[in-house]
Amino acid sequence: MKSFSPASASPLVPQPQPGAPTGHGLLAMIRRRWQQWWNSRLPRTNTQPLTQRNVYILPTGAGWMLALTLLLLLIGSINFQLNLGYLLTFLLVGCVAVSIYVCHSTLRGLQMHLLDPAPQFLGTGCTLEIQLNSSRKQPRHAIGMTVYGSTNWVWADVPGAGTAAVQIAFKPARRGLHDVPTLKAETRYPLGTFRVWTIWRPAAQVLIYPEPEKPAPQLPPGEARSNGAGNAPTRGIGEFDGVRAYQRGDPLKLVVWKKAAKSFAAGSDELVSRDAQQSQQQELWLDMAATGLQAPEARISRLTAWVLQADRLGIEYGLRLPGREISPDTGAAHRHRCLEALALC
Repeated sequence: MKSFSPASASPLVPQPQPGAPTGHGLLAMIRRRWQQWWNSRLPRTNTQPLTQRNVYILPTGAGWMLALTLLLLLIGSINFQLNLGYLLTFLLVGCVAVSIYVCHSTLRGLQMHLLDPAPQFLGTGCTLEIQLNSSRKQPRHAIGMTVYGSTNWVWADVPGAGTAAVQIAFKPARRGLHDVPTLKAETRYPLGTFRVWTIWRPAAQVLIYPEPEKPAPQLPPGEARSNGAGNAPTRGIGEFDGVRAYQRGDPLKLVVWKKAAKSFAAGSDELVSRDAQQSQQQELWLDMAATGLQAPEARISRLTAWVLQADRLGIEYGLRLPGREISPDTGAAHRHRCLEALALC
């Protein structure tokens, strides 16, 4: 005997199609499309002056409740002919009217400027520093800023004819060059009955370096220089390679302090220095093929760890990537060049 199901028995009952948006999904999709359309109309700029055209105001939930209360007060005063009721009602209406002007002028006339964000490593928060400049003599209170769509607000007061700095953090999901996300500024000062806000699309971009492998593996072996500077057999240029015993008069920058710290912890006072003569015979190349890994992101993560390790040890190193080669060098600019190449690889 077959079981009876009303939904299956009646052909008039609509059946949900696989992948069809539900009510909540449809609402979220409409909201997302609206936000995309709205954001596309905003120009990208790193300095945003707030004027009458880009500052918006609407009542809050408390504002609507206050409006309902004032309406009830007015109806009661009319019904019972209460002069004090009229006085209280219109006094509160006057206060609300003044608060609208104060709330709107807290943002109107302000200038927001985004400083160029520094590169960051994947997995760490990226901090955006924003300067709020005010030319008005009166201070501006309770100005909040956040990434558009986030609930993590940062609040600041701007002094009269002064500047305040606000730092907003966001966490990119992948390495590479990213547009700074859309930002939002808001205030509800002084009564909280009205919300004044503005939307800002900065033009700056932030570079996100790959996340380095932890713990950092030992550096790969060095290669003999191609110009024939030396014919000595190739030795590893790692944390413990390319060093010799410390000699009196060696510069402190040549001392391998990390190895010295381990020696001190083991109860030894042995010091070692980097062998400058050996480094002239060899050069360190960080090659993706030398990582010994298969996954592309794992290779890039190991190369990033090698770049940081070689830079920390002061070793001259080069980087080989598919379609690009960076000649051996040292210094902060060279480190940035290598990390940028890895981020955009």
